[in-house]
Amino acid sequence: MSILVNKDTRLIVQGITGREGEFHSQQMLEYGTRVVAGVTPGKGGQRACDGRVPVFDTVVEAAVETGANVSIVYVPARFAADAILEAADAGLPLVVCISEGVPTLDMIEVRAYLDLKGTRLVGPNCPGLLSPGEAKVGIIPGHIATPGPVGVVSRSGTLTYEVVYALTARGIGQTTCVGIGGDPIIGTTFIDVLELFENDPLTEQVVLIGEIGGTDEERAARFVAERMTKPV
Repeated sequence: MSILVNKDTRLIVQGITGREGEFHSQQMLEYGTRVVAGVTPGKGGQRACDGRVPVFDTVVEAAVETGANVSIVYVPARFAADAILEAADAGLPLVVCISEGVPTLDMIEVRAYLDLKGTRLVGPNCPGLLSPGEAKVGIIPGHIATPGPVGVVSRSGTLTYEVVYALTARGIGQTTCVGIGGDPIIGTTFIDVLELFENDPLTEQVVLIGEIGGTDEERAARFVAERMTKPV
């Protein structure tokens, strides 16, 4: 079993016609992720990724037409907040934002709105999620991961890759690898992910990777001591 993304994930890519959006969409498709739609305003009716993915003008159109349940945001930082809000307004339960440099004031407004809408955000400024053998939503290299019983949650993108690679090299597989992002205002915290792993029957242990700055690791440690039954 995995958390947040799996073989039933039906993904919209916001910004699919941009260089980064199309490149990583190709990578996600090759991994086996069901990328069902892309969104770029003004380019509705086109197709991306060698014709495999239809492009829509809005997220709500894409969601209605394809039954999507997750969106990932590959747009410039100045447009990222609006892109996240658009996905939430379309009723998507999960949005992943890869964009780096999203203004903190923008994210304060976004986080408050998402709390009202009930949409979960992973990111911004994160590498996304990977459930080995099921779905890759983001930029974590798929070939370094393998299915298994260890959940991974990290604030650091590059350390995520290093630790997942090291686990795989030792024959230790992963249920889901989650990069939460290191910005001051993010959508999903260490504690949120730890709680999901605690409730996942196939996650037996968790690796948590911190980063310099803030007190998120201290709060996570308190949660582990008081609420977790699984070793972290």
